[in-house]
Amino acid sequence: MSLVVTVPTAELAADLQPLPDGVEVLVWDMADAAPRPRIDIVVPPYMSQGKTLPRLAEIEVGLVQGQSIGYEGIDRILPPGLVFANAATVHETSTAELALGLTLAAQRYIAQSVRNQLEHRWEGAFTQSLADRRVLLLGYGGVGKAVAARLAPFEVEVIPVASRARIEDGVAVHGVDELPQLLPNAEIVILTLPGGETTRHIIGDAELAALPDGALVVNVGRGPLIDTDALVDHARRGRIRAALDVTDPEPLPADHPLWDLDGVLIVPHLGGASSAMKPRIAALVRRQIGHLLEGDAPENIVLRT
Repeated sequence: MSLVVTVPTAELAADLQPLPDGVEVLVWDMADAAPRPRIDIVVPPYMSQGKTLPRLAEIEVGLVQGQSIGYEGIDRILPPGLVFANAATVHETSTAELALGLTLAAQRYIAQSVRNQLEHRWEGAFTQSLADRRVLLLGYGGVGKAVAARLAPFEVEVIPVASRARIEDGVAVHGVDELPQLLPNAEIVILTLPGGETTRHIIGDAELAALPDGALVVNVGRGPLIDTDALVDHARRGRIRAALDVTDPEPLPADHPLWDLDGVLIVPHLGGASSAMKPRIAALVRRQIGHLLEGDAPENIVLRT
């Protein structure tokens, strides 16, 4: 059996090697016409699927292998008759690292210390620890579990919350319907949920008001998980602190009030964008090639249009 695979960069094509005989890997960034009328696996460019996926209507495609975990909105732009797989197993590690980094930076005064360094100002402070804090982990999928694993050595109380209550691998997971009872005792909230209408503004004014004064909200999921206007209001009053990898809107406009609020730390959607991504996306594409060669179903299928 022979397979034609396209990837968006020569670097990814090189990372896939060596491959079995009969597998042809072509570099196609999807800016121009497709190199073949039939492609067995198409890997679109990272973070530009909205512009590139409609082009697949021009050819026959076996599998579209995305490079992101999230896939909200893909069903609206993916041509009919296609199978789409997300990049579960690729970004969990990097995103969990950033969640931990943002949490530590916010708790231990690191963000303010960077500002002080730019002004050559030595300014001590009594900071918040991560140890002994109650951390509400909102989302217990791949990223959420990776965050929980990295929090374990920090002597925190982790309270996982998911769409439904359950016992998973011996861990008591709370249902999202329990949020009103859980939020008043949460000192840190870390959001790892996917986007979409079911999770939009899951943290709004009422949820922020339920948190204790000085609570920290960390978002490495999707920007619309949080009502931005409500967050600005609570942060402006000094009620709530925030550390955000994602925002709504995104990119955050230069004149947005979030930039200038005390207690708010913002990074530009860096969650999965680390050196850990490259070997992991290559490994996933190699596994998908293996599945097709063996006649098995691909992994990570999330959409069939």
